Amino acid sequence: MDSKRVMFCPFCGEHMSRLTWFCFSCGRSLECLNGADQTDRAETQATSQPSVNAQQAEKSCPSYKHFLEYRSSKSKERQSCNYGPRGRHRAKQRNHVQINIGLMMPHGNDGTDLKPVRGKSLPLFVDPEVEAPDLLKQAVKKMRTFNKDVPEGPYVLLYPDCSEVVHVPGSEKTFKLADYKKELGRPYYRINFFICLETHFKGEVGDTSDSDSEIIITSRSTAEFNQADTVVFEPPNQSTPKHKTEDKRNALGHSTTIQPGRIEISDAEDMDPPETNSAKTSCYGKYTDLYAPGVEEDDEELVRVTEEISQHTAREEMNITLPDVVANLSLPIDHKNVCRFNISRANVWDGAVRGFKRTTYSETYDMLVRFTDDAGVFEEGIDTGGPRREFLTLPMKHLKDRPIFDGPEGHRFLVYNANAVREDEYFMAGKMIAVSIVHGGPGPPFLSEDLVHYLAGQPLFKAAVSLITDEEIGKALREIENATSLDALQECILRHSTMLQTAGCLRHVAALGEKKEVVADYLRWYIIDRNSSVIDRFKDGLTTLQFLNALQQHTSLLSPVLCHTAKPLTGLELERLFKPNLSPSGSNRRLKESQTLAYWADYLLDCEEGKASVSVEDVLMFATGLTSLPPSGLEPLPQIQFLDDSPFPMANTCSKLLKLPLLDSYSMFKSQMDFGIENSPGFGCF
Repeated sequence: MDSKRVMFCPFCGEHMSRLTWFCFSCGRSLECLNGADQTDRAETQATSQPSVNAQQAEKSCPSYKHFLEYRSSKSKERQSCNYGPRGRHRAKQRNHVQINIGLMMPHGNDGTDLKPVRGKSLPLFVDPEVEAPDLLKQAVKKMRTFNKDVPEGPYVLLYPDCSEVVHVPGSEKTFKLADYKKELGRPYYRINFFICLETHFKGEVGDTSDSDSEIIITSRSTAEFNQADTVVFEPPNQSTPKHKTEDKRNALGHSTTIQPGRIEISDAEDMDPPETNSAKTSCYGKYTDLYAPGVEEDDEELVRVTEEISQHTAREEMNITLPDVVANLSLPIDHKNVCRFNISRANVWDGAVRGFKRTTYSETYDMLVRFTDDAGVFEEGIDTGGPRREFLTLPMKHLKDRPIFDGPEGHRFLVYNANAVREDEYFMAGKMIAVSIVHGGPGPPFLSEDLVHYLAGQPLFKAAVSLITDEEIGKALREIENATSLDALQECILRHSTMLQTAGCLRHVAALGEKKEVVADYLRWYIIDRNSSVIDRFKDGLTTLQFLNALQQHTSLLSPVLCHTAKPLTGLELERLFKPNLSPSGSNRRLKESQTLAYWADYLLDCEEGKASVSVEDVLMFATGLTSLPPSGLEPLPQIQFLDDSPFPMANTCSKLLKLPLLDSYSMFKSQMDFGIENSPGFGCF
């Protein structure tokens, strides 16, 4: 009977052919099993006694009981966790998704028309399986956290059409965000909900007995179905004698008792009147036919314009600004953790690439930047924003000169470069741009509008031949573009057939106007299609911190950040940007400070007009670490203080503080400002 038993070590699970005092695998004592085996044999020989049950076995072997408990707990742990790479296990978690919430308030004369309130739109990160009550609680909490003027509830959750969120529209299923998103067919970031005070919501859809009674016009045949509880209708002011009115009612077959607020007419009056002036009716018909707006169902241009207008209107209604969009993108940044960047101004690009490629780098961490001077000595000080802004500005300057870009100044586009593909420079460039904008730095104001529109998913393309830097290709396209006859056009196309065939633009032209299509098709292939692989990799980099999604959703706001703008920074804008800290009015120091502010305003004008040694952008860089105003804005605004102990200007880019010297003449002020700014790269501290 012992030979048929299958035995295992309760400690290591090793199979044993026979019962011993020790396990041959782990060396642990099996004395408890020997005692249990002897008890089992004695009970087997006695036919009047049953076999040992599980509880007795556990009592006789505490280690075995512990083994069973351990195995049960591990089994439950495996069922509650899924295992990732390298044997690590992680708890099952659902990623939260972003939706938008707004506030609805009553508008109009009667106060019952609910409309979204401008400037009250906020992003909300929730679980996709959230239900309506939990979603309402989170929405109210987020709205009241960021808007102290929002009154206390209770609130109701509404769809954009002002209906309450209870079921998934078109079904009887209880509302869940994932089910609603599936039925709506939109991404989560384009889903909008609104909260509204319960009193306001009931005021619109509830009892309206306090409002004016509604006047209903109905015919006699319809009124016969509702003649109960009627009273005699006697208007207070009658312009027609009563007996004439009664005669007219009798002649038309009126009933003299109708419901209050209801005007009843006869069936004869309900019929369309006969045409008494056919000429007039015909003229009106011609007028409506002539001036009525005709809509072509297949007019793609009209559909595109309509979509742009609707998107613009929706943006205006929600009152979204560029700093709001950037602030929304920066929410995932964890300011408690930092990634370090050690940068030398002599080779900014190399230091930036090293920092971004470091394995410990995360775009959701804050950035700690330390610059080294030419001698390799670390600049002293703690980065509280100034070095980071300067660092984010410098790579944007160097980026436009990288071999991955081609095209004229301010209208550059991506081109294929084999070495850059091996180094994955396209992804790195897109990532740098996204990180710079979201972390409070500038964008790359040199990209072509056509490239930005393509990145944003818009079909608009209006490139010019001047974007082509290749002289031979540009000359060929200009010949086609300047052809004055059909024969000359066909001759140009035949002469450059190899070039056009490479781009898939070679075609037979039957009209002179087709030259524009040939040139436009080639330009699109030259700028977009032939570089599609590297553009896609560049877009992968732009997806960092959800920047690409924001660009596609708010194209009109974010496109100017990436495109070249012809409007430079002016001295007046810079003067209004800085707020001076003045001494008390009437003091002698206040007089000197006022005179210095006049010198400061004249100095900015000289910088703008090119009469100073530095530009307006250099002054902004000296004071804030930026050469242009960032998309996220400058909060708090830069300040001006005044110096008694130094003839040169000083600045703290971390706190955005500019210190101006108090000097006796403008010529001395100008020369000292020029000298201080020119000899103080970096933080601006001379």
